[in-house]
Formats: sequence, C-alpha cells, structure tokens
Amino acid sequence: MSTAIARLAVYAGSFDPPTLGHLDLIERASAMFSDVIVGLGRHPTREPLFTVEERLDLVAKSARHLPNVRVEGFDGLLIDYCKQVGALVIVRGLRAATDFEYELQIAHANADLNPAVDTIFLPTRTRNGFISASLVREIASHGGDVSRYAPPVVIEALKQKFKAKAP
Repeated sequence: MSTAIARLAVYAGSFDPPTLGHLDLIERASAMFSDVIVGLGRHPTREPLFTVEERLDLVAKSARHLPNVRVEGFDGLLIDYCKQVGALVIVRGLRAATDFEYELQIAHANADLNPAVDTIFLPTRTRNGFISASLVREIASHGGDVSRYAPPVVIEALKQKFKAKAP
C-alpha cells in the first residue's frame, strides 16, 4: 500500500475573468496534487477589467467545490512566490503549440532561477482549447452569450461590469 505524498502546486494567471478553461485546469490540478494555490499575479502595467479583489472572489467562488484549493494574490515573480509558499510544482495550461513555445521559455527561466521547482504542462480539453479570457471579455462586452465559456458567477459579474460601463 502506497502512502500519498503531500505536494503543493501553484497554478498562476491573471484570470481576467476566470473561464471554464481555467476552472478545468484547477479541477485537474486539484485531483493530481494534495494542495493547489491558484495564484493571481498582479501586473502593475496592465489595466484589467476586474480588480484583483474581484478576480480573487470570482476564482474562489468558481472553485469552492474543491476543498484542497485556495486562491491568493501575489506580487513579483511566480518563482519567488513558489519559494515563499513552499510549492515545488507550477501548473501551466497549453491551448496550442504557440503557447508551448512561450511557456517552455518561462519554465526554463524559472528552472534556472530555482531548480527545485518543476513546471508541468496540462493540455486544455478540446472543448476549451480556444477559450481565452480576452475572448470572453470581447463577447461579453457586446452583450454576447458566454455561458459556454465562463462559470455562472463570472457571467453575472461580466453582465454587471458591462452594464456599469454602458453610457
């Protein structure tokens, strides 16, 4: 009989907004690791649709059915955050071959900065392969139906956000 080894993984992103693709990766990571932190990176040069607090809340509500998942914001480099929380694994999603080239470059840089932290790549499910947060924002901004692309709590938040921005 084998004993499970506790292993903390971090799945990081901007989640502006969280999509069903993100949620699928969170669910799959939570099945693979004893604990998962969904790390919401703060980027001082980006202008997100949702505030950090709103995105933290949306991800937390979308993943509340997963008891081994927690959601946190962080500043700075992901590799430094992993060291701070004691994570030895970074989970990254891949939608297409072009994602792989970029993600592999980042994984190599992270391994150079901290060889103790490994990156694993999870391909998106076929049904989620084309979903991106920017696509969801664009469709929602024009009043389109994003129910196939985002969790219900996110759909409602998008409706409220774009209703508030309407002239």
